Amino acid sequence: MAQTFRVGLGTDLHRLVEPGPLILGNIAIPFEKHALGHSDADALIHAMIDAILGASGGGDIGQLFPDTDEANRGRDSGEMLSIVWGRVRAQGWALGNVDCVVHLQRPKLAPYIPRMVERLSELMAVPPETISIKAKTGEGIGLVGREEAVAAECVVLLVRETDSSCQ
Repeated sequence: MAQTFRVGLGTDLHRLVEPGPLILGNIAIPFEKHALGHSDADALIHAMIDAILGASGGGDIGQLFPDTDEANRGRDSGEMLSIVWGRVRAQGWALGNVDCVVHLQRPKLAPYIPRMVERLSELMAVPPETISIKAKTGEGIGLVGREEAVAAECVVLLVRETDSSCQ
């Protein structure tokens, strides 16, 4: 019997360096630092992609978009999310929900979270209420607290489309 739902977990961490802006949730956030990475280093979307791939049994972001491939240098993470989500939808999965936490000392993300939710919902063509994003500081401790890094964690619930309760 086929599973009607699956859960996946994704995490990501990127070093912060000058200059800004910071890209999170496929939006530019005014800040004097940006996340360093091969692509646009959007830690939130990278964690979402890994969670989606984990739930669908599709490997991880590095397998699909390796940092050894020059085609991925500076790549828009929103494009990567759209590609991954299209593949997962083609396998018969729908989004139950995704719940994310972004760890960042500064800037405060609360003013940007509604725009991030809206943008992610557009990229995935899902209702915004299926996406939750929370922000936490590092309380001055560790890589996040010292403003050396941004981290994100996401949990995703995928539901078989034949289940009438899914979106």
